[in-house]
Amino acid sequence: MEEGVFKQVKIFMIRVCMLGSIGSGKTFISKLFKYPVFNADKEVNSVYKNNRVCFKRLKKKLPKYIKSFPILKSELILAINENKKNLKVITSIVHPIIRKKMKKFVNDNKNFRMVVLDVPLLIENKLNLKSDILIFINSKRNKIYSRLKKRRNFDHNLIKSLSTKQTMLSKKKKIADYIIDNNFSPNIMKKKVKLLKKKILNERSST
Repeated sequence: MEEGVFKQVKIFMIRVCMLGSIGSGKTFISKLFKYPVFNADKEVNSVYKNNRVCFKRLKKKLPKYIKSFPILKSELILAINENKKNLKVITSIVHPIIRKKMKKFVNDNKNFRMVVLDVPLLIENKLNLKSDILIFINSKRNKIYSRLKKRRNFDHNLIKSLSTKQTMLSKKKKIADYIIDNNFSPNIMKKKVKLLKKKILNERSST
């Protein structure tokens, strides 16, 4: 190489993806990374509140249940509880919108060294890339149930229906690059995530 000429090295963004059951604490752990987070659940709620096109499509497919805008969670829960097939109808309309939002999020944050994807059905919908860092959030059943009960629209039947949509947890755990046990105090979890984040950044930098 000639003197004064330097080879540029492109630093690629690291996509960290959260895996785990409903209520395992994926959102909590995601925030501890202190990098931009794409939270699919929040984006879905935003779609229900603001996207009239989505509302019209859902109303056309499920006129018996979807009657008001913004879309009410109670109407969606009733539709799913009365007929499990309605969950497929809802996801077929909502998921393409979320995919577009996720793609835009990644593009908008391309200058960050890392982004975190908190997407419950990431593996099921084949949204992960080969280069992604997959982190499985492990949590005790009693802690999971305790978290779920605190949710505003907690419904036991709905949680059961959504759980069946997720790939078997044992499979997710097996394909994960790292496993975090989310069974400790917030302060301990902060330290655990800080160490893991440092390890991921160092390993990617060395390669």
